[in-house]
Amino acid sequence: MLHLYITDYFIWGLVLLVALYGVQVYRYAHWRQPWGRVFKRHTAAIAAVVLGMYALIGLSDSVHWSVENEQGQQSEALSLLDYAMTPMRTQVEKSYSAPFSIYGLSREMRIDEQGQTERALPRLDHAGSHLPTAQQRSQDIRRKTLVGLAMGAAIAFLSLSLLALLLARGCPVGTWRRLKAWLLQHTPARSAAVTYVLCLTILTTAYYLGQYYHVWGTDKVGYDVFYIAMKSVRTGLVIGTLTTVVMLPLALALGMMAGYFRGWVDDVVQYIYTTLNAIPGVLLIAAAVLMLNVYMHNHAESFQSLAARADWRLLFICLILGMTSWTSLCRLLRAETLKLRESDYVVAAKTFGVSTPMILFRHLMPNVMHIVLITVVIDFSGLVLAEAVLAYVEIGVDPTMHSWGNMINSARLELARDPIVWWSLTASLIAMFVLVLCANLFADAVRDAFDPRLKDEQGGQNTSGSESSPQSLEAQS
Repeated sequence: MLHLYITDYFIWGLVLLVALYGVQVYRYAHWRQPWGRVFKRHTAAIAAVVLGMYALIGLSDSVHWSVENEQGQQSEALSLLDYAMTPMRTQVEKSYSAPFSIYGLSREMRIDEQGQTERALPRLDHAGSHLPTAQQRSQDIRRKTLVGLAMGAAIAFLSLSLLALLLARGCPVGTWRRLKAWLLQHTPARSAAVTYVLCLTILTTAYYLGQYYHVWGTDKVGYDVFYIAMKSVRTGLVIGTLTTVVMLPLALALGMMAGYFRGWVDDVVQYIYTTLNAIPGVLLIAAAVLMLNVYMHNHAESFQSLAARADWRLLFICLILGMTSWTSLCRLLRAETLKLRESDYVVAAKTFGVSTPMILFRHLMPNVMHIVLITVVIDFSGLVLAEAVLAYVEIGVDPTMHSWGNMINSARLELARDPIVWWSLTASLIAMFVLVLCANLFADAVRDAFDPRLKDEQGGQNTSGSESSPQSLEAQS
């Protein structure tokens, strides 16, 4: 039976909003042009493919089904990602094990074949259990790596061929010739295709090897680190996207009202965000999380399971981060609205008796959306890193929820072991580094394409927000 958590509804609602925005971009040429300039950059095309991979992993982990136990009662809710990674999810060892190892990390007392007691590394229960002898491990890993690479390349080739067929459907005969030219020439389309093949090949190879070995080892309680890193993708995306949805209405409404009305409205808005900026964000978040913990402890019967409780805590953290991170965008929108309210088209609208809400939503809001879009894309990476910082000081997501912050927090003491347990920290850092790097690269391309004060890459002419406003309004009408 389908069992969606509270954040699942918000995630799929956000997907619907993005889809509607994509339809609007497809319909209007003046919206397609800046996005076309974004994807003309090789770095933006590469970053978009990687971000799309992260988004697919996060969405596959946002569709849950209730699983019944032997007594016919609902015991837990599993996602599509859980079903896909079932071997890695269920193959739990006793404790730590290194990547691709078939032995545990800590020596145990055992009796050998001669009946003598010795301290030796125990054989893992699941990793490499198909091998008759331990000496065959290296050869088996090489063979399965080649099989995984071949499977990934075949899947990538088939999916790209299907995409080419969809693009060529209903087009002239020369479509295949143009597609071939795009892939052979040094174009962003070829960069995106190569990145897609590499990402899919790497993920397929790691998934195939994960059926037989622990690719990134295991943690303290024996769970597969690669599975935990994949499950943490959803948490990072939820923190970055839902927090943005929370802060946008406040920043848009208060920033535009302060810049347009000025006077006492401007004074009140400035007092609000100045007061919030004066309070240390970590202390405010810590106080809110402690209050939430007290409420959950006193009303434990209100939550169906530990997973539901952790999901509500994740949503609450998104709300708190959104309430404390809207001030910078509000300040930018206030300054831009102060400039735009003196523009000729706004003065003309006032002269013809256009109502104030119509001026704000019809004339001013479209001309500040470039600031909103640029700020949202740039702040996404900062919010993903904020989750790791909050988990490090133990005021982040619930400890039972998989996240990169919890992985880093639990790895602090692991670095003091002998031998050092480095793989849990490394896996989380690599996954977070790739996501944040691609988000920053994509944000740079969005900023250059949407900021009207920068040079147009095609026309080479400088345009300001006030100068481009009448053209954008004419295009909309």
